[in-house]
Amino acid sequence: MAFVPLWFILIAVLWTGFFVLEGFDLGVGMLHGFVGKDEAERRAAMSTIGPLWDGNEVWLIVAVGATFAAFPDWYATMFSSFYLLVVIALVALILRGVSFEYREKRQSPRWRRTWTWLLAIASLLVPLVIGIWLGDLLAGVPIDASHTFTGNFGDLLQPYAIFTGVALAGLCLLHGGTFLALKTEGMVRLRSARLARLAAPVSVLLVLAFICWTHVIADRGALLNPVEFLVFIGALAAGLLAFDRHEGWAFTATTVVMGLAIVTIFVDLYPRVMVSSTNLAYSLTARGAAAPPYSLKVTTVAALVLLPFVLAYQAWTYYVFRRRISDRDFRPPPARPRSYTAVGAAAPGQGPAGSHRRGGRLARAWRTGRS
Repeated sequence: MAFVPLWFILIAVLWTGFFVLEGFDLGVGMLHGFVGKDEAERRAAMSTIGPLWDGNEVWLIVAVGATFAAFPDWYATMFSSFYLLVVIALVALILRGVSFEYREKRQSPRWRRTWTWLLAIASLLVPLVIGIWLGDLLAGVPIDASHTFTGNFGDLLQPYAIFTGVALAGLCLLHGGTFLALKTEGMVRLRSARLARLAAPVSVLLVLAFICWTHVIADRGALLNPVEFLVFIGALAAGLLAFDRHEGWAFTATTVVMGLAIVTIFVDLYPRVMVSSTNLAYSLTARGAAAPPYSLKVTTVAALVLLPFVLAYQAWTYYVFRRRISDRDFRPPPARPRSYTAVGAAAPGQGPAGSHRRGGRLARAWRTGRS
């Protein structure tokens, strides 16, 4: 069926879109407390993603919904296997949303500091946990012949899956740093560029190790496939550009690397959708887990009709909120100096005679008071 590979590609694109767009959101969430030294600077950093973060998370929702519609067996096995990972990811996503909303509800420094740290921790957990989730798809989990998960939570925490999560979290950190340097002004911009420069070597090494390990896990031969090779070259370019503080090109490079890193997982996974570590013969394949042809046809028509509107709306949102943001926008205006009229000075519209009379009255009152 031609619809099966089409929907596998579409789901890979949706996961890629989520990490490309939400990746810099997550990086900003991790970094905003470090690039902002006071409340105005932290608010400036958060405002770079304020109008965007909730729309970017829609890509994850659509990816899960598309999996349910096109590959119901994959959806059932995956979510029953990764139940605890899904719960942790959902809690982290909820905490991020609540942090944005609740942080400004009170002026207390302790209150805001608490939500700052919660936002940073939740932003780190999301790529880490979802990275473990995607890594387990390729590395394999205990699945029997009936496609039932037979392991426990410890079986999901295998070395390759954990490293995938760490690599994606590190890449989000670099992605967010380059985005902040591109979208802010003043000291926030300088600190963001400095942090991106510091994070670049570590993030690049993590990505290179991730690509090599993925190639070994997938067992695709001695040479890297074209996508893996492009990730390898892109990671080196992203590190050099971030180190030299070429903000626009560095952000473009991290965007490409993030997207291709997710594509690599799905390219090496296909034609399987979930590998069984119990027996490779029990692995779920795209054709075996797909919905009936009529269902795929109907969902394909619906996707072709609705997807262009979603993409157009999101492109318009990014265009509207494209300007740089400065911490000056969040600082209170300077207090205006108060004007005082000296004793004995002429009041507005009053001549010297009036001033003389008023000065005389004040002098007589003062003498009367003394006596």
